[in-house]
Amino acid sequence: MKKKALAVFLALAMALLSACGNEQVIHEQTEQTKITLSWWGNDARNEYTLAAVKLFEEKYPGIKVKCSYTEWSGYEKRNQARMFSDTECDVMQINVGWLAQYSPDGKGYYDIEKLSDTFDLSNFDEDMLNCGRRNGILNAVPIAMNAETIYINKSIYDRYDLAVPKTWDDFFNAAKIMKKDGIYPLAGATKSIWLFCIAYVEQQKGKTFFNDKDEITFDEKDFEMMIDFYKRLVEESVIPKVEDFQRYQIDNGVYAGTVAWVSDAMNYFQAVIDEGSEVVVADYPVLGNVKSGTGWYEKPATMYAISEHTEHPKEAALLLDFMMNSAEWAELQGIEKGIPVSRSARDHLEKAGLMSGIQYEASRVMEQNEEIKPMNSHIEEEGLYQNFIDACDKVIYEKSTAEEAAKQLTELYRTII
Repeated sequence: MKKKALAVFLALAMALLSACGNEQVIHEQTEQTKITLSWWGNDARNEYTLAAVKLFEEKYPGIKVKCSYTEWSGYEKRNQARMFSDTECDVMQINVGWLAQYSPDGKGYYDIEKLSDTFDLSNFDEDMLNCGRRNGILNAVPIAMNAETIYINKSIYDRYDLAVPKTWDDFFNAAKIMKKDGIYPLAGATKSIWLFCIAYVEQQKGKTFFNDKDEITFDEKDFEMMIDFYKRLVEESVIPKVEDFQRYQIDNGVYAGTVAWVSDAMNYFQAVIDEGSEVVVADYPVLGNVKSGTGWYEKPATMYAISEHTEHPKEAALLLDFMMNSAEWAELQGIEKGIPVSRSARDHLEKAGLMSGIQYEASRVMEQNEEIKPMNSHIEEEGLYQNFIDACDKVIYEKSTAEEAAKQLTELYRTII
C-alpha cells in the first residue's frame, strides 16, 4: 500500500509541476512588450496616427504601443519635463531645434545607426540623415523637409486684377489697391515675418544672417534696414502687425496671402480651398536680378527619435521603420506632415495617387529651388525674433529711432548668441 500511495503522490506531483510549467509557457507566449510613442498635432493627425498604430500592433502582436499626444504648446512643455527627468517616450516626434538643446554631444538620443538591421536607413539620402546627426551620431531622422513659403489667395488677387506677386514691390503695389477694403496682401505669424524680413535684407546686402561658425553677420546698419522694412510693411498695410495676426482672417478673406510653413499648408488653407477659392504657391519674392529662393531656408519639418533610455530598442526600431517606410502608415498619413523623405514612403504615395494638393505644390516649390539653404537652428530662437519685433514696435510707436533700436538690438543679440 505504501508503494502504491507513493506512486500516486509522485504522479500527482509531476502533474502539478507540468501544469505550472505549461502556465508559465502560456504566460510567456501571451505577454506583450510595451513601448511608448509621443507626437503633437490636431485631431486629424491624432486620428490617423492612432489608426496606423493599430495596424502596427496587428502586424506585430507581441508589441503593445501606448500613445501620448497633445497640441504643440502642451507637447513642448511636456517633452521638456520628460527629457529632464529621463522619462521620455521610447519613440517620439521632435523638433529639429531640440537636437542642440537636449543632445549637444550627440548622446541625448539613441544612436539609430545601431539599429540599422531593423530600421531601413537605405531609404534616406545621406544629406537627409545628416540633418539628424549630432557629433556624428544619428539622433533622429527627418519625416519631411520644411520652409517658409508664400501662399496667395489668387481669387482675391483676381478680384483686383492683380497678378500673383513675384517681387517685394508687388506686395506694396497690391496694398495700395487693397487697403481701401481693409484687405492685406500678406500676413504671417511672428517667426514667419522675422524670416521674411531676413530674406529681404540678405538679398539687399548679399550676405547670410549666420556664418558657418554660428556667428551673426548682420551689423547695426543691417538691423536698421530690417526694422525699417518691417515698419514699412505695417505702415503701408502690406501686413498687419504680427501681434494682430489671426489665422481665421484667412478664411474671412481679410488676408489675401500668407507666409507659412510648407507643413502648415493644409491647416491654413484647406477651408478656403474647399469653399472654392484658388490658393496658389508663389515664388519667393526677389529684387532686381536676385535668384528666387535667395535668403530663404529649409529644415526638417519634424523628426522622429528613439529614447536614449529605452529598454526595448529593437521594438522601438520596428515601430520607427513602420512609421517612416511602410505603405500602411504612408497611405494613412498622406502628405499631412509634408512630402516624406523616405523613398519607399514616396513610392507608396505615388502609387496611391496621394501626391497632390496645396501642400504637395508647396513642397515642389521648395525642393525645386536650388537657392534655398539649410537653416541654422539658432535663427528660430525666440530671443532673436521676439526682441526684433519689440524693437520694431518701439520705432512704430515713436519710442525710439530705427538707428537707436538697431544699436540696442545688436548689443542684445551678443548676449543671446
